[in-house]
Amino acid sequence: MSRNIIETGMGAIVILVAVLFLVFSYSVSDLRPAQGYDVIAKFNAVDGLTVGSDVRVAGVKVGTVVGERIDQSEYRAVVTMKINDNIELADDTAVRISSAGILGGKYVKLEPGSSKQMLQSGGELTNTKDVISLEELLGKVIFLVTGDEGGPK
Repeated sequence: MSRNIIETGMGAIVILVAVLFLVFSYSVSDLRPAQGYDVIAKFNAVDGLTVGSDVRVAGVKVGTVVGERIDQSEYRAVVTMKINDNIELADDTAVRISSAGILGGKYVKLEPGSSKQMLQSGGELTNTKDVISLEELLGKVIFLVTGDEGGPK
C-alpha cells in the first residue's frame, strides 16, 4: 500500500516538473503572435530569410517577418513585417537583409531615415538594399585572389 502512495507521489512530481518546464519554455520563447503594424518591402532576393526572422534597428529587435511572397508583376520578393507599435519609422528608412553571423540566420536590418514623414500601417519601405549571398561573396574573393578581372563567364 505504501509503495503505491510513493509511486503516485513521484508520478505527480514528474508531471508537475513537466508542466513547469513547458510554462517556462513558452515564456522565454517567442511563440506569441506578433503585435504591431504591418510594413512591406520588396527585394530582388531574400536568400535565407524566413517567416519568424527578426526585424532589428541598431541590433535591437523591433519586429518580426510575418510573410513572404512573390510580386507576380515585378518578380520581386515581397516581405511583410510586423513592427512594434511603439516604433515609428520614417518613410525613407533603409532596409537590408543581414546575416546574424557565419552560421546564423538572416534578419531584416532597418536603418532609420531623416524624413519627418512617418510610415503608416500597410506602408511600403522603398529604400531596400539587396542581400549579398555567401556564395557570391566567396566568388568575388576568389576572383580577387586569383587576379581574374573578368569574373565568371
